Amino acid sequence: MNDSRKINCLILGAGLMQKPAILASKELGYNTVVIDADAKAVCVPLADKFYQIDLKAKEQILELAEKLQKEGGLKAVFTAGTDFSASVSYVCEKLGLHAHSHEAALNASIKTRMRQCFADKGVPSPAFMKITEKELVDKSSSEALLKQILGKMAFPVVVKPVDNMGARGCRMVRSEAEFITSAEAAVKASRSGCAIVEEYMDGPEYSIDALVYNGTMTITGFAERHIYYPPYFIEMGHTMPAVLDKKIHDELISAFAEGTKALGLTCGAAKADIKYTKNGPMIGEIAGRLSGGYMSGWTYPYASDLNLTKQGLLIASGEKPEELVSKRTPVDYIKTAGYIPSEKPYELFEYTCARTSAERAWISIPGTVQYIENIQEYTDKAVFDVLPRATVGLGSEVDFPRNNVQKCGNIICVSHNREIAIKAAEDAVSNIFITLKPNDEKTERFLSGASTEDEDKFPPSAFCEPEELAAFSKLTEAEAGGVIPKDMSVAACIPAVLKTENWSKRVDWNYNTILQTAQKFDILRKKHPELNAKAFWRALLRGGLQAAVYYSDKEAL
Repeated sequence: MNDSRKINCLILGAGLMQKPAILASKELGYNTVVIDADAKAVCVPLADKFYQIDLKAKEQILELAEKLQKEGGLKAVFTAGTDFSASVSYVCEKLGLHAHSHEAALNASIKTRMRQCFADKGVPSPAFMKITEKELVDKSSSEALLKQILGKMAFPVVVKPVDNMGARGCRMVRSEAEFITSAEAAVKASRSGCAIVEEYMDGPEYSIDALVYNGTMTITGFAERHIYYPPYFIEMGHTMPAVLDKKIHDELISAFAEGTKALGLTCGAAKADIKYTKNGPMIGEIAGRLSGGYMSGWTYPYASDLNLTKQGLLIASGEKPEELVSKRTPVDYIKTAGYIPSEKPYELFEYTCARTSAERAWISIPGTVQYIENIQEYTDKAVFDVLPRATVGLGSEVDFPRNNVQKCGNIICVSHNREIAIKAAEDAVSNIFITLKPNDEKTERFLSGASTEDEDKFPPSAFCEPEELAAFSKLTEAEAGGVIPKDMSVAACIPAVLKTENWSKRVDWNYNTILQTAQKFDILRKKHPELNAKAFWRALLRGGLQAAVYYSDKEAL
């Protein structure tokens, strides 16, 4: 119910990632006005008032904000987990509200501007080039562009849209054969029709959240990112807090601070994806907002007991974030070699975690969803959230992810013991099962092992490299186990070659070994037809439990 006696707070976005912001606004007593292009977005019912407005329509958003300011007052404009922090800053700058400047927000939203800001201040960041749709109009133009790129950097490189998140249109380019298709996909995924090509950075990757306030920068979440499946960058989860040597920890935070300062971010949230390479810290990107991916609104609050979104909203409201300021601890600044300014970018602090949060994703091989089930019920108290994607339902098409939007769901587990949190998350993921409809062209293509020239060895196999799958396919029928009798336990029929140490310790993307996969097949398909062992085990090696069940269901028709 809209209460005109309350001062307004405008939240950009009504998706799940904005739920913590909407709830924080209501907790602070604001009349919570929410906008989104999708009138059916999951958090629309939580709003006191909802308007269907596209988040990039900054003039329309400004018009609404002016209306709210006149009608009952407007305390803050805020977003989290969206691409539209620049829309927030544009409105706030026009209305005299608290936020990063619009110029700084654009620096943190457009990757080419971001990289140039870093280069100008000596912030550690990869070499880069901007590319446009016009440079890809024909083969000769594309070849000339590639020659120019290779004059500045060597394969592998990374190509991505200048203005998109969620790894959409982002991938590694390992050869000339992969370049044109990758560049075209990145440009297509960009709202402005531009992409960026960067040097590939090798090293462990981290996500870091922070709040910038009154000349200080407080770290509010430091997580290890678990990235897999080249040539794409699929985040299969994160673990918080990261376990690091103090010097490396402080170096990464210092480089993040230098990058944040170079962008001009002064009032609000900042979020970094950053690697520690053989040459030290190297910034992937910095955004002028809180992170998505369940970090700022879920895993960090669980691990720290700090409602980060609420603290960020207090800053946006012009209020002092008392809890943040009173409990943070100092971080040593270590100037990065090459950083040009002589002064420290900010006074650095961190609000540390008391326990471990482990987030893990579950994914699917290509196909059409027939039904979804849990192989075993969740009994572990460490399981805090099971978060299936709304787009993955009965009859929907699923694919092996090429970006972070194509994952099927996420599990979050929390414990004072790091190993317990991680194991609980992995066990929970391993017990979620998506049955695919049999005789599906997409699944059949995946099981064949086919890949295109511009996606060499992708999608990957669950348990092995392509060469190993090919070698297994060359075994005789007898070597592969002959025939699995009708309704026989497949766990009792594992061929000798797959029981060797080389195979037995491997796990697939759902954290199952070959034996565990076979045991779960026995739970799901106690009744099954007679199966050709070689075809069955080849399917399992290629696509894990899903492929094994798919093959059995197809044979049962």
